[in-house]
Amino acid sequence: MLKQYDIIVVGAGPAGSMAARFAAERGVSVLMLEKDRDVGYPVRCGEAISKAGVEEFIPSDDKWIAARISKFSFNAPDGTEVIIEFGEAGYVLERRIFDYELARTAAEAGAEILTRAYVNGLILDNDGKVCGVKYEYNGEQKEIQSKIVIAADGVESRVGRWAGLKTHIDFRDMESAVQITAANIPVDQNTLYFYFGKDVAPNGYFWIFPKGHNKANIGLGVSGIIGKKKSAQSFLDDFMSKHYPNAPVLTKIAGGVPCSITLDKISAPGIMLVGDAARQVNPLSGGGIASGMIGGSIAGRIAAEAIKMNKPDHILSYDKTWHDRLGKRHETFNRIKEGIYNFSDEKFNSIAHSILKIPIEKRTLGKVFTTALMNNPSLLVDIAKVFVV
Repeated sequence: MLKQYDIIVVGAGPAGSMAARFAAERGVSVLMLEKDRDVGYPVRCGEAISKAGVEEFIPSDDKWIAARISKFSFNAPDGTEVIIEFGEAGYVLERRIFDYELARTAAEAGAEILTRAYVNGLILDNDGKVCGVKYEYNGEQKEIQSKIVIAADGVESRVGRWAGLKTHIDFRDMESAVQITAANIPVDQNTLYFYFGKDVAPNGYFWIFPKGHNKANIGLGVSGIIGKKKSAQSFLDDFMSKHYPNAPVLTKIAGGVPCSITLDKISAPGIMLVGDAARQVNPLSGGGIASGMIGGSIAGRIAAEAIKMNKPDHILSYDKTWHDRLGKRHETFNRIKEGIYNFSDEKFNSIAHSILKIPIEKRTLGKVFTTALMNNPSLLVDIAKVFVV
C-alpha cells in the first residue's frame, strides 16, 4: 500500500465501486476500504434493477441474474390484480456476485481494495478540510492520507457526519424495511409483485421479487410514522402466515431505507458523498442500486478531474452535476410518492379496477400513475415529466 492516495473510497457497495472505478480509469491512485470481510455481504436490498440501469455500467451476465423480469403485478387491497407487461425490463440480482463483479471492474481499472478495514475517523487539516482517514485493520489503528475522500458508507454515513455535512433525515422519510428470502414460493419467475393497502404496508408497499427455482425476496417498507405503531416485521409475519405459512426462510434482513430527496450538500472540501450516504435512493420506489452507481460514477469522474487539473474546489461541482442527472427527477418522484402513499384502500381498489379496463397491451406505468392522480392536476404534470417527456 502507498502512504498516500489521490482518492480513498469508504465502502465497496455499487456506489463505492463505481466511484473507485471511474476515478482509477482516469489514472489517479485509488484505495477502496470495506469494513466487512466480503464485498457484497451482507445483502440489504430487494435486488431488483432495470436492465438499462445495469448495462450503463456492466454487460448483463447470467451468473448474477437470478430472474429476468418482464411483468409487474399490482395487487389492490380487495385482491384485484393488474398485470403490466414490459418485455425484458429488468432483473432480480444475486447481489453478492453482482457486487463482486463491480468491485472487480474497479480493481481492473487500477483501484486497490482492502476488506476488513473499519474506518473510524477522518484526518482534517487546520482549515477543516478532509485529507485522509483513520481506520482499524487486523486489530491495529492506522491512518492514511488522501487528497479526496469519497464516502460510500451507506445510510448510516458516519463519514459525511464527521466531515460536518448535514446527513440528518426526517424519520418520516426513513422507511422501516424488512425482507426475507424464502423457498417454495410458487410465483411467476418473470414478474415483480407489489401489494398496497393498510393491512399489508400502509404508507409504503409490500413486494415479492422472484429469484429463480421458486425462491423469492419477500418484504416491505413502511414510513417511520407507521413503524412506530406497528413494526414492519409484524406486517411481514402477518402476510407470510396468511399466504405462505410453511415456506422455509433462507435469510432475513432489516434496516432503514432513506426515501427522501438528496441531501442539500453532498460535497465539501476534500469530501464527497455517494449512494445511500448522499440519499441518492429513488424516493418513490426505494431502489438505490442504479442511482447509487450513477452517483458514484459522477463523483469518481469529478474527483479524478479535480486531481488531474490540480483544482481541489472542482469537486464542489458534483452537487449540480448530480442534480441535473437524477436529483431533479428524484424531487419529482418524491412529490408523486407523497401524493400516493396516503391513499385509502378504496382508492387503491378504484385504481386497479380502472386499469383493468385498459387492454393489457396498452397498459403502462404512466397510465397507472395518471389514473391514480387524476384528481391532482399538479402531480399530473410531474407524471408527464417522468413518463412522457
